[in-house]
Formats: sequence, C-alpha cells, structure tokens
Amino acid sequence: MKLIRTSLCAVLVGVGLAGCGSSVKLDEGAPVVNAKPSTAGGAGAAGSGATTSQSQVATVDATKLEASAASRFGRVVYFDFDSYAIKDEFRPLIEAYGRVLSTNKSKKMVVEGNTDERGGREYNLALGQRRAEAVVKALELLGAGNSQLEAVSFGEERPAVDGHDEAAWAKNRRAELKDR
Repeated sequence: MKLIRTSLCAVLVGVGLAGCGSSVKLDEGAPVVNAKPSTAGGAGAAGSGATTSQSQVATVDATKLEASAASRFGRVVYFDFDSYAIKDEFRPLIEAYGRVLSTNKSKKMVVEGNTDERGGREYNLALGQRRAEAVVKALELLGAGNSQLEAVSFGEERPAVDGHDEAAWAKNRRAELKDR
C-alpha cells in the first residue's frame, strides 16, 4: 500500500512538473480577434453583426480543442493490475483534457473508475474510486477546477469487455472521462 502511495505521489509530481515546464504552442489555425473595437466603422460596424465576442471565440476554441483531444487520445485511461498510477502513455490525454477544462470553466466532466472482475466487490469499488480520483487530481494539477470534476466508481460492475482472460481484464481496468 505504501508503494502505491509513493508511486502515485511520484506520478502526480511528474505530471505537475511536466505541466510547469511545457511551452505553450499557438495554434496557427486559431481565429484572431481584435480586442480593441474599431472606430473606423462607427455605429454601422458595431451593429452589423460582423464582430465576434471573446466568449464566442473561447467557446468555439474550447469545443475544437475537446473534439481534437477526443479524436486523438480517446477518453479512456487504462491501468495496470491492482494499480491506480497513471501510465506515461496517457499523459497526452490528461494534458489535453486539462487544457480543455482550464480554458472552458463551464465544462463539467465525470471520471468513472472501473476494475476487472478479480478481487472482492468492496475492494474493486475502492480501487475504481482511487483510479477516478487519480485522474481528477492530475486534471486539477493542470488547471481544471474542483467543481468541474466528479469521481465515481463502478468497480467491476460495468465491464467494457466480457471475458475471463488478461486481454479482457486489461480493457476493464480503466477510468473513463465523460461529459456531465
């Protein structure tokens, strides 16, 4: 148990440091908005509907960012047996959804923790909860608000794949990010 806590702390510190050390890359395709109102057009330009508000652009950008994250990385984080440590291969997924949530504070998500069928019901519910909370904590370290996220556990009750072999179990040890 102490090893698991130590591993989780190390992963969370690593995710936090990776978030601090990364450079922000601008998306060249992002729309550019002039923050200063134009005085050349007078009232006619303001009433023409040609201007785009900052909130509309932010909503469009956040929607595009989320769609890009979902298509590139999916919405599922897989775990090793009896573990709730987030693997390095899922860091891009966590970082992408961290950006989505930090840029769109009205966005809310639920993280559903799941386990394979091995282990007792209570143990699996607790492990599923720890998996969901690990993902939530990683997202919060990247700028998501506490009120945007909810961690729930289904334990072994909602398998993604039916089966009694390692391939099926590996697909069932997961945390899923879903819109709330």
